[in-house]
Amino acid sequence: MPDVQPATSRRPDAETARSGSLGREAMTHEGNTTAVEYQIRDARITDIERISVLFEAHALGRAEDVRRPIGAADLLRQLVYLPQAIVVVADSRRTIVGAAVLALRPSVSRGGYVGTLDVIAAEPEAEEAGVVDSLVAETLRSARNKGCVAVEATRPDDEAATARWQGYGFTEAGPRLVRELAPMEAVRR
Repeated sequence: MPDVQPATSRRPDAETARSGSLGREAMTHEGNTTAVEYQIRDARITDIERISVLFEAHALGRAEDVRRPIGAADLLRQLVYLPQAIVVVADSRRTIVGAAVLALRPSVSRGGYVGTLDVIAAEPEAEEAGVVDSLVAETLRSARNKGCVAVEATRPDDEAATARWQGYGFTEAGPRLVRELAPMEAVRR
């Protein structure tokens, strides 16, 4: 889970979750200035390369994430089509400025599907404009529509980021245990 720090900690409503303003101004052909808009939408197969670059840039900024996933772009291509995943992007003028991946799994103990917010990243200027807030709101809405009873996220290390996630409605539920499994390609070597 990224340690994202937006300029505001507001929770976007349903209308602003689908589109918003990046806070930059652009000149219209009439000579007026207008805010540059972004749209939150489902990812397309043509977005995968840009999403991969965005996620890699985000991973490079995190000291603990020194491994690089094998075939991350190939996996993202599959996730765009699978019903067990939600991949959403923030699109500003045909440029992807943010993206999020939510993986779904069945849980007998929870009584339904549980979503895991796997990756969320945004360009720095988009992050300040609330794109991350909109991406989280859209993944939560999509998870609810797919029948999820809960959404999990990795607990951030700093208190400010934890407070931000609490603003989204997340509560602390204890640490998770993880066992890394080597990909089949690494086992054969």
